[in-house]
Amino acid sequence: MPVRLRAGAATDIGPHRSINQDAAFTAPWGVAVADGVGGGPAGDLASAAFIHRLAAGMVGPLDADQLAVRISEANWDLRAHVEHDPSLDGMATTFTGILGSRSGGLLLAHTGDSRAYRLRDGVLTQQTRDDSYVQALVDSGLVAAADAASHPRRNLITASLSGGERDVASIVEHDAVEGDRWLLCSDGLSDYVPDAVIEALLVLHPEADAAARACVDVALDAGTFDNVTAVVCDIHGATPGDAAADAARRPVFHGAAAARFCEDLETA
Repeated sequence: MPVRLRAGAATDIGPHRSINQDAAFTAPWGVAVADGVGGGPAGDLASAAFIHRLAAGMVGPLDADQLAVRISEANWDLRAHVEHDPSLDGMATTFTGILGSRSGGLLLAHTGDSRAYRLRDGVLTQQTRDDSYVQALVDSGLVAAADAASHPRRNLITASLSGGERDVASIVEHDAVEGDRWLLCSDGLSDYVPDAVIEALLVLHPEADAAARACVDVALDAGTFDNVTAVVCDIHGATPGDAAADAARRPVFHGAAAARFCEDLETA
């Protein structure tokens, strides 16, 4: 059965940043979050350019190989920006996305430390592994998992997309279970708000838009020092008529992706 996502998103620049380097899109056939890598140039350009190129002309569903090609093409677009303007060398972005699969499931793609969580039967579980220095320390037993969120080097990531030939994103297929709720978020949320609080918010707010906004508001109240973005999507079955209508719907862009590249997307 085709998969339909009912999605909502919220984003905020936060009180300590001058620009929002988070970008996201929502559509009935897919959602994604990207976060420009801090310390490098033009993080907002990197996240926005990647998100736009990924979504351009996409109608879904895809198989894993097709999604991998689209991710590579969007990554090459970052390289094209750097070749056009060498001052952008070093710009990079994280990426976490969910898209409908041709098999009727979900494809979860990920690189960096933007996270995906799944809420099933009221229980929240993290579905991505952070590509980060601190996560490597946790995996090796040098840092306790409970201490990772407060580690001074928690923002140092070990994988991202920058236009490089060796850049990769993992792609894993998941079952699409009607009633499941997924959250994609930047580390401005996950670094500052405990999973138990996020779980409670996702249970409390039945509408995806309201749940996403509540997550962002709690991160701001918690004193996040970063941009914060949350995308919440609920899994529904779609009739063939729904699938045809949804495929024609353009994505809605958020954050840096809404501020940049607002011209018409290519359709081929």
